[in-house]
Amino acid sequence: MTSLRYSVANSIDRQLTAFERQVAQRQGRTVTLMDGSMGEELADRGFSTRDGLWSARALIDHPNEIVALHQEYLSAGAEVITTNTYSTVPSYLAKAGLGDRVRELATSAAELARKALDEFDKPNGARVAGCLPPLDESYRPDLVPAAYEAIPIYRDLIDSMAPSVDLFLAETMSSIDEAQHVAEALRSSPDFAAFEWMVSFTLDDRDGTKLRSGESVTEAVKALSVQKPIAILFNCTTPQSILDGVGCAHKVTTCRVGGYPNRFKPVPEDWTLDDDQEIMRDAGLTRDKFVSWSNRFLDAGASYLGGCCGIGPSYIEALARNLHARSS
Repeated sequence: MTSLRYSVANSIDRQLTAFERQVAQRQGRTVTLMDGSMGEELADRGFSTRDGLWSARALIDHPNEIVALHQEYLSAGAEVITTNTYSTVPSYLAKAGLGDRVRELATSAAELARKALDEFDKPNGARVAGCLPPLDESYRPDLVPAAYEAIPIYRDLIDSMAPSVDLFLAETMSSIDEAQHVAEALRSSPDFAAFEWMVSFTLDDRDGTKLRSGESVTEAVKALSVQKPIAILFNCTTPQSILDGVGCAHKVTTCRVGGYPNRFKPVPEDWTLDDDQEIMRDAGLTRDKFVSWSNRFLDAGASYLGGCCGIGPSYIEALARNLHARSS
């Protein structure tokens, strides 16, 4: 599938007014389609668990299924596939006595994603993004490790994946500090100049103008823009919060913005992967509604779209068809 593009504009003057910039970007925007859920999708298929090792289990027991899922997203139209490294971090791996296998499993995940792309029979210019996830629990800014603990772990992940990926994606960042830890790790890497990177924040499920830390989207965008990501995104929260976040970010940054929602109902504030609180799926977020929300993200200024937990290949395929229809 060819790249999904709107016409016009090679660049946008940084001196334009907010209104003029918004009009120009809507007329001349390149839209990049990302993939969807990895860990949840593997669990739905019986190749992973929703506790303990989570998606890292599939790296050990079902690597071919990871390759197959990457290729399903490529077939659906994804132009960015993300490595299955969301749980290849010490806090998850240590639960199974595998805390010393961070580098090994991160390397394996990146190689599987590269293999999926290299062996895909319909080249579409897609790229592999190395996932740099939260190091303790998702959605929990209160559990973010200190910089001196976090940065060496992120460096291990970066160095392990660098030979096989095209760019890096810090995703589901719940606070400015958490994202800054990734940025500092990237800047300290000898490979830093060779890689673009993106940062994606997770938002308050009930107020998308704020991160889960309570910090404003505006604060976060301004703080991370100086680290020169190619895009500032929002993920793993409700579509309404994504819409709010995109709207806020689009007003204050000149880099690309976007979002990829999950299919969950609001997550309890004190949730952890292994506790007894169950995160409920939002059965009302059908493929058609997902596409409708994605169109609203576009209209708010997004140029990166995709899906997070609960959004599988059929959703991405529906979105790809919609984007082609919009651009024709």
